[in-house]
Amino acid sequence: MLLLLLLNVSTSGPNPPLFFFFNSQTVSSFIIFYLFLCFFFWFCQSPNLTNPSPPPPFPPLSVAPLRGDANSPPPESSSSPAANSDHPSSMISSRDPDALFSGGGISFLAGVRTVKFSYGYSSLKGKRATMEDYFETRISDVNGQMVAFFGVFDGHGGARTAEYLKNNLFKNLVSHDDFISDTKKAIVEVFKQTDEEYLIDEIGQPKNAGSTASTALLIGDKLIVANVGDSRVVASKNGSAVPLSDDHKPDRSDERQRIEDAGGFIIWAGTWRVGGILAVSRAFGDKQLKPYVIAEPEIQEEDISTLEFIVIASDGLWNVLSNKDAVAIARDISDAETAARKLVQEAYARGSCDNITCIVVRFEVS
Repeated sequence: MLLLLLLNVSTSGPNPPLFFFFNSQTVSSFIIFYLFLCFFFWFCQSPNLTNPSPPPPFPPLSVAPLRGDANSPPPESSSSPAANSDHPSSMISSRDPDALFSGGGISFLAGVRTVKFSYGYSSLKGKRATMEDYFETRISDVNGQMVAFFGVFDGHGGARTAEYLKNNLFKNLVSHDDFISDTKKAIVEVFKQTDEEYLIDEIGQPKNAGSTASTALLIGDKLIVANVGDSRVVASKNGSAVPLSDDHKPDRSDERQRIEDAGGFIIWAGTWRVGGILAVSRAFGDKQLKPYVIAEPEIQEEDISTLEFIVIASDGLWNVLSNKDAVAIARDISDAETAARKLVQEAYARGSCDNITCIVVRFEVS
């Protein structure tokens, strides 16, 4: 249409009303320019014929399953045992730090009487921003004697002290020359040694950290409890709650006296605190509060045959559950792991604002 219009303009007489400035030469030039533009646009939109092969396809998308989706298969890997298994399995890349973590086991100790025991543990970060609790469950042969060790370590100022105790305390205990022959002496010396070694390891750390330690050793028919700090061990005897440790708090009269005799002081800062800083009077670490805060344990020994079970827990549980409450909840739950989980869940439901860690050990003596 444009071409016809232009031709019509060139022949429309001497006085065209609208396109008077066109003549035959300008029309011919414009036609040539128009044809050139058409060819140029057609050429630019043509495919590249010199390389007719299609572009390589995009790699297939790898969609990871949602964490905890037990119905999603794990990624295959030649280095993974699951890759060669005949049975399907599910893999979770990392444990959710906010999830409740639990486990347990069953074993025997041979002393004067055979002791069968089962244990379960449960741990929850809870409402705290970080997890500073650690725990340990170990069964080991020491010089021909089967030994079981259970410990809860509640860190403060960070988790590194609690982690250090988990990794080193039992190892140091079983390495002591008198561990079997004089266990209580070995415990006192090893607790002090471990604290000193940790403080050396801490040199250069800009921030102070510390941890409680509540431990229970099963050796033959004996249960030996050693405690530093305000984590706690409670036993069930004939259905009644019996504390096997006493919390180390600054307002305990004997602890206050010991601190003041060493040149320290306690003051009220929301709660009673050593030097206005720490709400426990004994702990591992806390180098800025030595020698007022010590890692010397208080030790109590029990005959296992008199016990039904024990509960070892951090203060995240004991802050909201009494000894009596804890024993009442665990008493009718025969599975130790289930009992530990129930105690942690109950503490959280009752408003605990701390990390919560619990170990339950049940005994059967024959």
